[in-house]
Amino acid sequence: MNRRKFIAAGSLATAGFALAHVKASAFLPQGGNTLPKWKGFNLLDFFSPSPTPTKQPTTEEHFKWMQDWGFDFVRIPIAYPYYLDIDRAKDIVPSDVYKINTAATDRIEALVANAHKYNLHVSLNLHRAPGYCINSGFHEPYNLWKDEEAQKAFYYHWGMWAKKYKNTSAGKISFDLVNEPSMREDMNDQHSKSGPVPGDVYRKVAKGAADAIRSENASHLVIADGNNVGNTPIPEITDLKIAQSCRGYYPGAISHYKAPWANKDVNNLPDPKWPGQVGDKYFSRPMLEEYYKPWVELTKQGVGVHCGECGCWNKTPHDVFIAWFTDVLDILSANKIGFATWNFIGDFGLLDSGRTDVAYEDWHGHKLDRKLLDLMRRY
Repeated sequence: MNRRKFIAAGSLATAGFALAHVKASAFLPQGGNTLPKWKGFNLLDFFSPSPTPTKQPTTEEHFKWMQDWGFDFVRIPIAYPYYLDIDRAKDIVPSDVYKINTAATDRIEALVANAHKYNLHVSLNLHRAPGYCINSGFHEPYNLWKDEEAQKAFYYHWGMWAKKYKNTSAGKISFDLVNEPSMREDMNDQHSKSGPVPGDVYRKVAKGAADAIRSENASHLVIADGNNVGNTPIPEITDLKIAQSCRGYYPGAISHYKAPWANKDVNNLPDPKWPGQVGDKYFSRPMLEEYYKPWVELTKQGVGVHCGECGCWNKTPHDVFIAWFTDVLDILSANKIGFATWNFIGDFGLLDSGRTDVAYEDWHGHKLDRKLLDLMRRY
């Protein structure tokens, strides 16, 4: 499955230690990243707005493998309609957004509990939020960045999730507000031109959501994805004690080679190389260092940074992917920035990625990319 169709050794020793770490740093300048250097995966169980069970649900055994391999973090991107009690044959209207299906939220909570059982920090993320989704093809009755009604609904949803985890420490749970914010000209066109959300608007929405979360627990850890589809830090919120999440997809000609949701014409693309000349640009480690420089500077200001998504779609040659990803992880690790690949099982994954140029290892009925696993464990 591609991403569009889907729409589209170390763990924390104890929860007490993790909470102490996060609270002690409190996003104060200390000459380095104030977030733990978590590493792990995105889990796509609730990524689709449909409540139909995913074909590859995350199991307790999967969490055990993650822990055994030394991972300590999972991000759970959620499409909020997944847990609405609505007529799915019709477009969502504003009143629908408040109709919570508790059976569906119970399933999400059960996955979180399983992750916690294996000492994994869980970051809950609204991949599709009231009024916004980076992926196209969804009807929303309003715009998160322009309409007060959408913003109120957004705060309501985060208040609901914060209440559920009112007594859960910041070492075990965090709240990633909305996936990859942008201002896209046409929300129904995946290839429509997009740009950053105005800084003052992003600040208003992030602060409103953070306030709703912290009204339940003042110590809750809040994370905001970078502006302009996760690519750039948000200087307008650095005083709000909100951590920020970058991406590990640059350049897209490597990470999203031939991905149909990222390329208008997948048949006329230059072959990816790392390092090497690709089209009219020379790809190399220095370009990555320049890309991550603003994020490194952000950590020096005392703002916690984590790379909430990274990885490479399965059409990029595996040797190119590994060479590029080694540089990505090396740069992040050198600056104490953790990471989570998109995803665990599937096109970008450690298991069953569907690549044609990998000597997979059989792993309990799955195809394991051992070279990728070894690379991820190294950092």
